Amino acid sequence: MLTQKFIDYLQFEKNYSSNTISAYKRDLAQYNKFIIENNSQLKIEDVNYKIIRSWIVSMVNDNISNRSINRKISSLKSFYNFLIKTETINSSPLKAHTPLKQSKKIQVPFSQDEINSLLDSDFFTNDYRGVLQKTIITFFYFTGVRRIELITLKESDVSMESSTVKIMGKRSKERIIPILPKLKKAIIFFKEIKLKFHGLAKSDYLFISKNGEQLSEKFVYRTVNEYFKLVSPKIKKAPHVLRHSFATHLINEGADINSVKELLGHSSLSATQVYSHTSMERIKEVFKNSHPRAK
Repeated sequence: MLTQKFIDYLQFEKNYSSNTISAYKRDLAQYNKFIIENNSQLKIEDVNYKIIRSWIVSMVNDNISNRSINRKISSLKSFYNFLIKTETINSSPLKAHTPLKQSKKIQVPFSQDEINSLLDSDFFTNDYRGVLQKTIITFFYFTGVRRIELITLKESDVSMESSTVKIMGKRSKERIIPILPKLKKAIIFFKEIKLKFHGLAKSDYLFISKNGEQLSEKFVYRTVNEYFKLVSPKIKKAPHVLRHSFATHLINEGADINSVKELLGHSSLSATQVYSHTSMERIKEVFKNSHPRAK
């Protein structure tokens, strides 16, 4: 089956993460279902843009956001490019496609006061779960990593000697992030508690559950969401908001945007620039204090 060959290509040749592969699988399964229901005799490799356009319209009618539709079509585009690469088809039915317009999604970061009030609080219990959850939130804020990057982090990726952590990002792109003293202290304490609770655990992962298993995405999301409910009125309280806070606070304090780009593991500067919008107040302040005619 062509879709399975494509998934194998992503997994074994491109080394995509399991989350990314799962997303491609879902998108292609939905697309294939639409073809079967509306054009049962048509093979997926013979689809033309008119049919794809009908799928897009059906998704719009189902109130699926333009952002989500664009992501699904991006998956489809990669699939058809793979078919060209393997000489299954001569050209992509999406070669003339233009992505749907989407509004820029502005994430509101946690404030420094909100983060400090949480990390300095006594909300966290002193048992294994409490220490684990506090260390997870600390790690997110001090490194800006993605949720899946934290979950798949191995003990061997953390070097106490060089005070660095090796992160395997999207498309197996590796980056090194410095470990600041407060984070280093938190990791050392967590590892001591982990050793007492689990002994010499068989798992290679740095962060493991109470049962000694790899953390689930749901557990990590709930950890951030439930604790920030105690200190923040913001509607969205997810791990990615901590990543956004990490980047925004660095830029607000004068960090070079190219350095922030490398820390986040972005391939392009434009991806990092979305984190700088909340720095406008800081820019206004600097401008006001610096311009000769402003005084």
